[in-house]
Amino acid sequence: MEGRWGQGRGQRSPFRDRTLSDRGWGRSALAVSWRPSDGGRRTGSSQRPGAVRRARRTGRTMTTTAPTRALVASLVEDAVTAPSMHNAQPWRFVHRTAADTVELYGDPSREMPHADPDHRALHLSCGAALFGLRVAAAHQGLGARVRLLPDPEDSWHLADVRLDQATGADEELAELRPALAERHTSRFPFSEERVPAEILDGLRAAAILEGCRLVVPGDWHAEVVMGLVHASALFEAADASVRAELARWTRTAATEEDPGTEGIPSYALGPRQYDVTSPVRDFDPPRRVPERASARFEKDPQISLLGTVRDAPGEWLMAGQALHRVLLRATLDGLATSLMSQPLEWPELRPLARDPLSATSFVQMVIRMGYGPRGRATPRRPVSEVLAFV
Repeated sequence: MEGRWGQGRGQRSPFRDRTLSDRGWGRSALAVSWRPSDGGRRTGSSQRPGAVRRARRTGRTMTTTAPTRALVASLVEDAVTAPSMHNAQPWRFVHRTAADTVELYGDPSREMPHADPDHRALHLSCGAALFGLRVAAAHQGLGARVRLLPDPEDSWHLADVRLDQATGADEELAELRPALAERHTSRFPFSEERVPAEILDGLRAAAILEGCRLVVPGDWHAEVVMGLVHASALFEAADASVRAELARWTRTAATEEDPGTEGIPSYALGPRQYDVTSPVRDFDPPRRVPERASARFEKDPQISLLGTVRDAPGEWLMAGQALHRVLLRATLDGLATSLMSQPLEWPELRPLARDPLSATSFVQMVIRMGYGPRGRATPRRPVSEVLAFV
C-alpha cells in the first residue's frame, strides 16, 4: 500500500477518483486552519497568545531542527490512539520532508457505506486523529499549523499540518498528552454519581476551543435522546446490511479468528444488559462471544451532545478535534466515557437528537460519561501501515 503514497505534489492523488458530495470548507477552529478565500495563506497560529512565553517559563525544549523520521513516526503513533467508529481507523498520513508537512487522508478501504454513507463519521474519526497529532506535536515542543480540506479536487485529502519549529508549542495542548494513552472507550456500567458542574463547565470550554458546542441536556431532552438510542437498536436489528457491516468490525475471540489490529475485540464489548435500558450498543447480539457476563447499567446515564452550527466536511473535522479534546479533558478529570453514535447513523433519527431551543443545529456525537471502569486499550494498526515518507 505504501507505494500508492509515494507520488509527488504534482502527481495524481491515490484517492483523486473518489469524491464526496460536499467539499465545503469549515470555519477555522480558533485560528488553526487556513481558508481557501485567503489564497491558502495561514489565518493564525495553533497556539493562543502567550503560549510561547509559557513554554519559555516552563523550560520546555524548543525544537530548532527539522523533525526526523523517528519523531514524525512518534507523532503519528500518538495520533492513532484516537477513537474511530468501530475502531476502523480510517486514516492515512504522508510526511513531506521538504515542507515539514504531515498530510492527513481518509482511507476509502475503511468506509462504511451502510452506517456512514456520507462519511461523516469517517471525518470525525480523522479529525480526532488530527487533534491527537496536534497534542503530540505540542508535547515535542512543536507548533502545528493546520489547513483543513486543502485540495478541492481531492475530497479524501482532509488536512495539512505544518510542523513549526519557530513559534513553539501550545502548553495547554501538551498537558493533554498523558491522556492519549489513558483514554479508552468504556462499555461497562457507570455509577449513579453525578459529574460535578465545574467539570462539565471545563468540558464545554474544551469544545468551544475547537469551534464547537457541548450541550448537557436537561431531563426531558436526555430522555428523548435515550429513546432515540433504543429506537436505533431496533432499526439496526431490522437491517441485515448494517448488521453485517457491524459484524465485520467485531472480534469474537474465536480460535479460528485473526485478532487483527483493528475492530472491537471481545474484551472491549462490555457486559450484556439485564434489560433494554442499557445506554451501550451491543456489538454481539447473536451471542457469538462465549461466557460474556451480564450487568445492570446506570438508571440515568449522563450524556452530553457535541454539535456544530453547520453540517459539512469542514465542520465534521472540527467536531472530531473537539470530540477528542473533550474526551482527553474528561480522562484527566477522572471520568470514564463512551460514544453513542447509533441514533446519529439514521437520517430519520438524527435531527430529533437536537434541542430545538439550542443554537447547536447539528448533533455530531452523543457522549456518555461518568464514574466507572475506563475500559482497556483496543488494538491499533502499526505506524508503518498508516504513514509514508515522501
